[in-house]
Amino acid sequence: MSDGTLPVDFSWAPLAAELIVTDIERSLWFWRDVIGFAVAYERPEEQFAYLDLAGAQVMLSQRDNMGRWINAELQPPFGRGINLQVGVVDLEPPVERLQAANWPLYIAVEEKWYRAGDIDVGVSQFVVSDPDGYLLRLSKPLGRRVAKPESVR
Repeated sequence: MSDGTLPVDFSWAPLAAELIVTDIERSLWFWRDVIGFAVAYERPEEQFAYLDLAGAQVMLSQRDNMGRWINAELQPPFGRGINLQVGVVDLEPPVERLQAANWPLYIAVEEKWYRAGDIDVGVSQFVVSDPDGYLLRLSKPLGRRVAKPESVR
């Protein structure tokens, strides 16, 4: 919320990634306007924003202000080796906004089933790279089913 107040039902998630970004305004445009996160609060003087999407939370901090938090040279793409999965109710709105912005998907929308013990958990998902190269995977649940015998160990 840009007026500086937190939403009434806001609470901090037990885990929230803080992403170092090169341009806070471009990153806010992507995360807020295209993907659909809300700004829970900002510190514009620090080029910082705390974002929330139905309890999934991420912090954005412009690189210029992150000196003590940078433990190695940053080279694009940032976030190598991780992808941030966010559970959503509907994939269509962010996909439509990405298409309208002419922003490419890293992995197109797909149905995927992942084994979890003796069940398979299904999702419809896609992956997109943010302006700094962080991979964001939006995932809509499809349900559960008994795992195929050959996949259970």
